[in-house]
Amino acid sequence: MCSVITLVDVDLSLPEHARALLELISRYARDPMGGGEDLAPEVKAVLVQRLRERADYFGVLAFDGATPVALINCFEGFSTFMARPLMNVHDVYVEPDYRGQGLSHRLLQRVEDVARLRGCGKLTLEVLDGNASAIASYRRFGFETYALDPAFGRAQFWQKKL
Repeated sequence: MCSVITLVDVDLSLPEHARALLELISRYARDPMGGGEDLAPEVKAVLVQRLRERADYFGVLAFDGATPVALINCFEGFSTFMARPLMNVHDVYVEPDYRGQGLSHRLLQRVEDVARLRGCGKLTLEVLDGNASAIASYRRFGFETYALDPAFGRAQFWQKKL
C-alpha cells in the first residue's frame, strides 16, 4: 500500500471516477454489511447516468495511487424542523485492507465541510445494528442516535420497497 491516500470529490463526467464508483459500490453490495450480493446488471448499467442527473448527489472517492479504495455517497435533503438542507450519508465503503486507518473519518470530514458550505443544518446516516465497527467510527466522529423527545424513544429507519 502507498502511504498517501488522496481524496477527491466525485466527478462522474470523468471515466475513472465512474469506473471507481461502480467498482466500489459493487464491492460494498457484495460485503456482508452491504447485503452480500452484487448489484443487478441492469442497476450497474444505469447507476452512473442516474447519479449524474441528480443535483442532490455528492460523493467522495479515496485513491491509493490509481487504485480506488473507499467511497462515500451522499444526497442532500431538507429538514423542515430546521428550515435548512441536510446531508444524508447514504453509502460508506472502505476496502477491507484499508479499514482501521481513519479513512472513513477523512471521508466524513470532507462531507461535513461540503455540508457546512451548503448551509446544511445536520448530517444524517443509517447503520446496521450489527455493524459495531461502523457504529464506533460514527460515534467517534460525533454522530448519535436521535430522539425529538426521549420519552418517545429513538428514531428508527424504516423502508417499504416499491
